[in-house]
Amino acid sequence: MPVVETERHGQILVVRMNRPERLNALSHEMRTLLAETWTNFRHSDELEVAIFTGTGRGFCAGEDMQESLKNGAPGGRRPDVEDPFMSGALEKPVIAAVNGFAMGGGFMLVERTDLRLAVRGAVFEVSEAKRWLLGGYNHGHIANVPYPIAMEMALGFRFTAERFYDIGFLNRLTEPDELMPEALKMAEHLLTLPPASRVNTVHMMRQMRPAPGPDMRRLAAALHDHGAKSDLMESRAAFAEKRKPQFKGWDDPQDRYRTPTLDRLKD
Repeated sequence: MPVVETERHGQILVVRMNRPERLNALSHEMRTLLAETWTNFRHSDELEVAIFTGTGRGFCAGEDMQESLKNGAPGGRRPDVEDPFMSGALEKPVIAAVNGFAMGGGFMLVERTDLRLAVRGAVFEVSEAKRWLLGGYNHGHIANVPYPIAMEMALGFRFTAERFYDIGFLNRLTEPDELMPEALKMAEHLLTLPPASRVNTVHMMRQMRPAPGPDMRRLAAALHDHGAKSDLMESRAAFAEKRKPQFKGWDDPQDRYRTPTLDRLKD
């Protein structure tokens, strides 16, 4: 069976990740098929709205750790073709229908959508603090949530769908059997709008989302390199082997006290 399935409902395209045995982890094959699917959707004259969902207990578990360990590199191999959904080139609205776990890269897929529904009890996690040398500092900022909640997200705490609904990250909560019918209702509403209004409004709203400025991005790049790079693969190996990780922290213990700052980067 294909790891990405699609079905059409008139002008609505349902895109379904289909690796339920791996909680729809993002293998290179899946990333490539998603890129091709979003490209075809973007250029279609017949399809106007997409619903993004998963098969089984998970929406998407993020990076395929086993594939990363096999390749000897963290982060997963990106597709060789552009993914307009991830690059921001896709003009058409996308609705997330979160059917279960949305972790790491899976959370980031939800974050890129325009409207979001989730089943009650779904679990979300920004996993970067567990897998890299800098946690997901920008996600709470993009979501426009208060500082302590953004900090909790960045440090890899898990959130229930109910809590994310309460803080405004989700539009709707549903029972499992109502997830797709409710998502289709939202998509059908979008189709009642004049096409130019729908596309222009989505574009304008995306431009107004908060984003870290160039100084913060430069600082983040420096912090991503501040620490023992061996910990990146150790975190993935420990996860795959279901054991406690043995982290090094810094190659030079004194680097703990040499944290990059904006002032130092400007010198």
